[in-house]
Amino acid sequence: MNEGDALPDVTVDTADGPLRLRDLHGPAVIYFYPKDDTPGCTREAKDFSDLADAFAAVGATVIGISKDSPTKHAAFSAKHALTVRLASDTEEAACKAFGTWGEKQLYGRTYLGIERATFLFGIDGRLARAWRKVKVPGHAQEVLAAVRAL
Repeated sequence: MNEGDALPDVTVDTADGPLRLRDLHGPAVIYFYPKDDTPGCTREAKDFSDLADAFAAVGATVIGISKDSPTKHAAFSAKHALTVRLASDTEEAACKAFGTWGEKQLYGRTYLGIERATFLFGIDGRLARAWRKVKVPGHAQEVLAAVRAL
């Protein structure tokens, strides 16, 4: 994904049913994370949840995407009182469209997984900014500032 690219025409599963990303209106923040209920992913989801009202005040939709199932997302949300909307990409279609699926390394082991990344789309549905290899502390606040600057 490069600046100016349109929202990909892919569908993810949410608690409310299928969501076609191209149908999102207003500014849209789409963040990818590796796995529910892990320390970094939990902190990121909590940070976006804590700022949900501020994102809503500027008309922005925030969606977190991982390969976890809708059932696992529901348990994760309930356990941590999350308000951020989570979506499942079990077939990796969104991950591949955004370029977040690929080879990773951890403790000398190589495996396929999701890169932690965030994408901000403007009201025109075009990519305004991308953050790759995200470090969680302060990230949600940085994204909110970018949305406000649109």
